[in-house]
Amino acid sequence: MATFVLVHGAWGGSWGYAPLARALRAAGHEVHVPSLTGLGERAHLAHGGITLSDHISDVVGLIDCEGLSDIILVGHSYGGMVITGASAQRGSRIRSLIYLDAFLPQDGQMLWDIVDDGTRAMYIENQKGSPGLVQPIFPVSPGRAGRVSGHPLLTLLEPVKLGGEEGAIARRTYVYASASPLGSFAPFRARCAADPAWQVHDLPTSHMMWDDDLPGITRILLEDAAKN
Repeated sequence: MATFVLVHGAWGGSWGYAPLARALRAAGHEVHVPSLTGLGERAHLAHGGITLSDHISDVVGLIDCEGLSDIILVGHSYGGMVITGASAQRGSRIRSLIYLDAFLPQDGQMLWDIVDDGTRAMYIENQKGSPGLVQPIFPVSPGRAGRVSGHPLLTLLEPVKLGGEEGAIARRTYVYASASPLGSFAPFRARCAADPAWQVHDLPTSHMMWDDDLPGITRILLEDAAKN
């Protein structure tokens, strides 16, 4: 049995991972799906002062309070920022890092550094009606309407700090959504493909990968769980 921790992206919550979590549990694995502070069922805690460090602490706190080890830590989209930061603090307790069409920052990079000018402009515009909380910058599907919430702007403006325990992690995987119209993630796929320490998978899906290919995502995660 493997232990998965699934970290969602911006505007999301634990609810977004429900189909994937069910599939992994059905295969006999332990699955933890935290909602980050101010998001999902914790949206009532939202305020403009929430930082990336707070979200990293959500994951680190889960690992510590549940006494987790030998973890497969998975991050989607913005969740890549969070799992990168968590890896520096609890890398000795993480078996694998898996990025699902996710941001992959280098030491000292913030998400604001990684996206393009147009995306930065949308972040600023979409928080004017709710200062400090960025509303979704892409259309929300009917199935997600009413469950998305404003994402704290400050989380996008704090750099990731590495140089801790991340070197203890044995395996790293990047899963790229090759049919997604978003251009932000192709550079990360290219960087990982050029590094023999990484395994790269391409799936012809949208950014919300498990919506289009739940069996494909599940297969990749279960293959990782089967490795020693």
